[in-house]
Amino acid sequence: MTESIVVGVDGSECANRALDWAVAEAVRRNRPLHIVHAVDSRPYRAPLFTPPETVERMTRLSRRVLEDARERVRQRRPDLETATTLAAESTPKALMAESENAYELVLGNRGHGGFASMLLGSTSLRMAARTTVPLVVVRGDTDDRGEVVVGLDLTKDEETTLRYAFDVAALRGARLRVVHAWLMYPTYVEAGYAPEDEKVDAELRKEIASVIAPWRAKYPQVDVVEEVLIEHPVVALTNASRNACLVVTGAHARSWSAPRLGSISHGAVHHAQCPVAVVPRRTGAPDRERLTQGGRDER
Repeated sequence: MTESIVVGVDGSECANRALDWAVAEAVRRNRPLHIVHAVDSRPYRAPLFTPPETVERMTRLSRRVLEDARERVRQRRPDLETATTLAAESTPKALMAESENAYELVLGNRGHGGFASMLLGSTSLRMAARTTVPLVVVRGDTDDRGEVVVGLDLTKDEETTLRYAFDVAALRGARLRVVHAWLMYPTYVEAGYAPEDEKVDAELRKEIASVIAPWRAKYPQVDVVEEVLIEHPVVALTNASRNACLVVTGAHARSWSAPRLGSISHGAVHHAQCPVAVVPRRTGAPDRERLTQGGRDER
C-alpha cells in the first residue's frame, strides 16, 4: 500500500494553504492524498449544558469542511486519488493516528482556534514535537521556486534529516543549502577565550564536507552549497528561508514514545518565511527507495 500525504484541515485560510501545498506534494511524489478533520464533541455531550442538536450540528459543519476541502482538490487536481476522514476525537490524537503509517504530515501554521498574532498554532506546535513521520508546517511564501535549506547539527546524527533534504532537492531540481551556524558561549567570552574564527571555520567546513560527502555521491544531480555562519542557528535558518522553498530541520531523538522538538527546530517553525519540514531523527528510518518511491518531478 502506497503511503499517503496526510493533511489536516479545519476550513481556515491557513489550512487551505496547507491543503494546496499537500496537493502539489502528492502529485510530485505520485502518492495519494488523505484529508483529515477532527471534531472532539465530548465537551458538548453533557445534557445539562448543551442542547441535544449541538453535536449533530457540529457533525454537519465538520462534514462540510471535508466536502469543501475535497472540492478544492478536485478543482486543482481532479485525477488525484483522495480520501477523507472525519475523526471524533481531539485533533492531535486524530492526526497522530491517521499519520502513523503515512509518508508525510502537512499542517498549516495556524487554525481557526489561533489568535491572528500567534506565529504558530498549538496543534502544529504539538505535532512538531510528537510526530513520528516528517511534518511540514506550511507558512510564509509557498512558491515552489527557490533553494532547499537544511540545518546541520554536527553534534547529532543527521542521517534522516539529510536524506530527506537531499531527496526533496533532487525531486524539485533545486539547489540544497547546508547551513551550520555557531556562536561562542558568553561565559567563554567573559573568561577571555577568543577562538581564531578562520581556524574554526576551516575545521567546521572540513567536518561538514566529510558528513556531506556520502550524500553528494548518492545524489550527484543535486547542487550543494555548504555554509558556515557565526550567528544563532535560528537566525541563520530564518535568513536563509527568505530565498527558500523549504527549510528542513531535525527533531531530537525519540524519548520514550515520541521525538522532542529542540530549540532550533522550535525557532525555525516559528520564524521561517517558507514552509518548514521537521524530520524525526530515529533508528530504522526509511531508506532512499522509500523516500523516492514514485518521486519524480512532473513539472
